[in-house]
Amino acid sequence: MFLRLLNASVNKFINNNDDLPRKLERLGIAEIADVLTFYPRGWENRGLSVPLKNYKNSTVCANVTVLAREFMGYGPTRAMKVYIEDDTDQAVLLCFNLSKRPWLEKTLTTGSKHLVYGKFEIKKGELQSSSFKTTAATRAENSCKIFPVYPLTAGLKQNHIRNLSSAVIKKYFNDIEDELPAGIIEKYKLFSKKQAIKEIHYPSVMENAEIARNTLIYEELFYLEVMVIKRVMERKKRMIGVSSLKNNSGEITCLQKQLLERLPFSLTAGQREAVTRINSDMSSDAPMARLLQGDVGSGKTLVSFLAALNAVERNGQAAIMAPTELLARQHAENAARLLEPVGIKIAFLTGNIKTQGRRELLKNLESGMIDIVIGTHALFSGDVTYKNLKLAVIDEQHRFGVTQRSLIMEKGKDAGLLMMSATPIPRTLSLTVFGDMDISVINGMPPGRKPVITHLAKKSNEKKVYDFARGELQKGRQAYFVYPLIDPAADSENTGEIKDAVSMAKRLSNEIFPEYRTAVIHSKLYEDEKKQTMDDFRKGDIKILAATSVVEVGVDVPNATCMVIEQAERFGLSALHQLRGRVGRGQEQSYCFLVYSETLTDDGKTRLKVMLESNDGFVIAEEDLRLRGPGHITGTEQSGYFVLGIADPIRDMEILERAREDAISILESDPGLLLENNRVIARVLEQAPPFKEIAF
Repeated sequence: MFLRLLNASVNKFINNNDDLPRKLERLGIAEIADVLTFYPRGWENRGLSVPLKNYKNSTVCANVTVLAREFMGYGPTRAMKVYIEDDTDQAVLLCFNLSKRPWLEKTLTTGSKHLVYGKFEIKKGELQSSSFKTTAATRAENSCKIFPVYPLTAGLKQNHIRNLSSAVIKKYFNDIEDELPAGIIEKYKLFSKKQAIKEIHYPSVMENAEIARNTLIYEELFYLEVMVIKRVMERKKRMIGVSSLKNNSGEITCLQKQLLERLPFSLTAGQREAVTRINSDMSSDAPMARLLQGDVGSGKTLVSFLAALNAVERNGQAAIMAPTELLARQHAENAARLLEPVGIKIAFLTGNIKTQGRRELLKNLESGMIDIVIGTHALFSGDVTYKNLKLAVIDEQHRFGVTQRSLIMEKGKDAGLLMMSATPIPRTLSLTVFGDMDISVINGMPPGRKPVITHLAKKSNEKKVYDFARGELQKGRQAYFVYPLIDPAADSENTGEIKDAVSMAKRLSNEIFPEYRTAVIHSKLYEDEKKQTMDDFRKGDIKILAATSVVEVGVDVPNATCMVIEQAERFGLSALHQLRGRVGRGQEQSYCFLVYSETLTDDGKTRLKVMLESNDGFVIAEEDLRLRGPGHITGTEQSGYFVLGIADPIRDMEILERAREDAISILESDPGLLLENNRVIARVLEQAPPFKEIAF
């Protein structure tokens, strides 16, 4: 264990705490570098004098004298009350659990002088503190004045980490080398890496803690952008020599034209622009890497079909992968309706395809008799072979892990990649996770679509919501009712406070809307049952669909105009926005009701307020990013790619942009500056994964 390398005092401490390595590993500390980069979450400034009389405004940090003390209780519960004073006031220190803290009784003796640091408040008519730290006055003069405050885990105390970090810094300080080019350090007046590490843990003055923090934040974001820009440059290099093959106009192909002529509507401006960009990408020998963003209902699926036609026209195949069988089936049905009339052979592949049918399908896929295959993760199963996969389309990309995304790409040689997201990616993430992809955004909705009107309703007012929904049903419309749980058994701790789809479907059918046919759909139903239910709902035979968030994607029923989400505070912003997008897909005005419980957390209030005030997916995504972090939105939490130590790309957006500009400038003008003078960045460049393996 690396800890054995440290000085004798720390080794003694470790030997007396056999489980210390295990506790440290829970904090991610397993080697020397981990100690140095386990940054404090704050600092205690014991060099700033705050007398007892100013206890209301700040943490007290005062030189005090012990006036007297008295003891309370016996045995393990024995406690001590210590009376102290400084030049401004008197107070009391409450020392509980003396059996576990015997040094307090030995050091806080009558007449002794100490530096006391802690929070004080008036209780029972006296100024007192039960959470404090003391240092003997003689030692306080010579000790560090600013102490790091680290995040901890059970069984560890601040002094454990402080002793460890202090010992590591002392032993390895001279071995720490700069990892940023000297020009950048000078440009922004940053610290050297050596000074930054020392000052982030044990700042000599508080101003230095901030400079050290900015240095380390910039360094992390700079490395991140170096990897991103490096991959961009590698892709551009592959395009050298094939520029003559590139169709810069991105003009419509023959098969695409045939499909567009059959449509009863025209593409929106956003769709036309996206198709042009995609066609331009696909006309090059360099594989396409494009992220297609568009709000729910903006027409991304049609754009992906047009991209697939381009691949087929180039004697290739296309695979369209969706996260759920429900969504994949809908895509396959729409593709069959739109593309088979122009001579395209479509196949549907999921894990539920029976053995005989699957064998025949795979044979046709390998021989090239199938042009476009649509399905779930089964598309990259080991027994699936493509004759010539030219394009992989990944819908709802954030639902797939990095490994799943890379496996589908491995099925084709230099296949193009089109990822689609109905959860708009905020600009913050576009510069990082998706910084090496071309990005298209479909703005606007198809003609005739009206924004969904959103209402908030307390649980106590849900009868009014039911009455409104009944009005829509009487007009011949349909409605969704969405719940957090499938059934009571789905949550063994549920005491009936959380509504479930199964129980509520019965109540909707028997008590609230007995005159209308109601059905339930959730992830535990057999696929055939789910398919039949959705078919009946699309045809209008079912008027009310009680569901879980399984209908978040893949459900397109233009006649449904009412979405009721019960206990809406239990859903994330992205899920709420996607669910709301299930209505408003026809010409009629649609409505979304967010029914919430009487008690709401602050985050719950924030989410519902955002939904009420905005239909803009980008605004909602920015707030979702702030509340939940980038990994949940992009799916990168499975990869470890987006793990940062001290930087926060949302909070540190300005630094991120500067780091990106500097990375581009250096890599384009003088890449040798990094490779020759910086072994760490050279190693980062060498380890940067190839395009198809990155964490999109």
